[in-house]
Amino acid sequence: MKKRIAILGSTGSIGTQALEVIKNNPDKFDVEILTAKENAELLIAQAMEFKPNAVVISNEKYYQKIFDALDKHNIKVFAGEESVSQIVEMPSVDMVLVALVGFAGLKPTIKAIEAKKQIALANKETLVVAGELIMKLAHQNNINIIPVDSEHSAIFQCLTGEVFNAIEKIILTASGGPFRGKNKEFLASITKTDALKHPNWKMGKKVTIDSASLMNKGLEAIEAKWLFDLKPEKIEIIIHPQSIIHSLVQFEDGSMKAQLGMPDMKVPIQYALSFPYRLKNNYSRFNFLDYPELTFESVDMKNFRNLALAFEAMKIGGNMPCILNAANEIVVSAFLNDKIKFLEMTDVIEKCMKTISFSNSLSYKEFFETDKETRKIASELMGLKVDLL
Repeated sequence: MKKRIAILGSTGSIGTQALEVIKNNPDKFDVEILTAKENAELLIAQAMEFKPNAVVISNEKYYQKIFDALDKHNIKVFAGEESVSQIVEMPSVDMVLVALVGFAGLKPTIKAIEAKKQIALANKETLVVAGELIMKLAHQNNINIIPVDSEHSAIFQCLTGEVFNAIEKIILTASGGPFRGKNKEFLASITKTDALKHPNWKMGKKVTIDSASLMNKGLEAIEAKWLFDLKPEKIEIIIHPQSIIHSLVQFEDGSMKAQLGMPDMKVPIQYALSFPYRLKNNYSRFNFLDYPELTFESVDMKNFRNLALAFEAMKIGGNMPCILNAANEIVVSAFLNDKIKFLEMTDVIEKCMKTISFSNSLSYKEFFETDKETRKIASELMGLKVDLL
């Protein structure tokens, strides 16, 4: 039987690539739900092509435009953020691909797990903010959370068949982004145009900026802690500029397993949607002779302090990763809107971590309140209003 997929965030980088995967495998998948924040034109085009049961637009001002375009095609149209959380509960959905950006992915993921839907997770912030809560819910509901991030997909693949073997450590690889090897003097003057030029990967703007600041790797470390039930000291980051080895696992006997391939997000997306099976595709193949040297470097936490802050938040636990994430979302938005400089992003995040009250509560309400407070304080530190970002 075909697997019926709900794609939350279908107009973003992961969502559009997931639709390519589905288009290439029409005998394996059906699109059941599509959601978008405000890209009405693309959402309409996607719905016309894939004929989902329903679509949701988070920004309600686009509802009428989408309704007028799709109603005659018998495609249901809903609007509002709450509708995104409710739509995943539909009985006709088999798997939910969470490709939303930021904190917005948390509530729909919770609702999908409670509705016993399998999860393909491309929203690392969900586990950064509420990893213990999410993993506990998944266990209670006997739900698989299959990672879509290339690094976590690599670890997941390396661990398949190793259920009885203890992990000594995992190694998450990072390309180093566009500013690998640069010092603070250089970083002080860069622009968003510079930061959006990732050397290897094609991603959305937010994750591309996170990659440039190495915050992305810090968020991935926190996500890995919860996905694979690891202590922080068992997580290592290493720079691998070629982005061919996507991550590694070292076991207690010293043996290591790595997952390799070309930097193409459609591969981990396809693996997550088709798990536990691998589907044939025609994507580019890696050839060792094209890469006679695969190189590695240590990470620079002195000049890229976001990574150090992420490991600090992971070790503290509680709502500290939530504070880290919310502050980062605000400063990245400010940077993309030319309201703050590149290095100033780290300063604001650090001030939020020192200012906002610590809590060990694991409730969604607590995370919501922490997120809200952090966004307000981060914006005030920059002299901005939250709604301007």
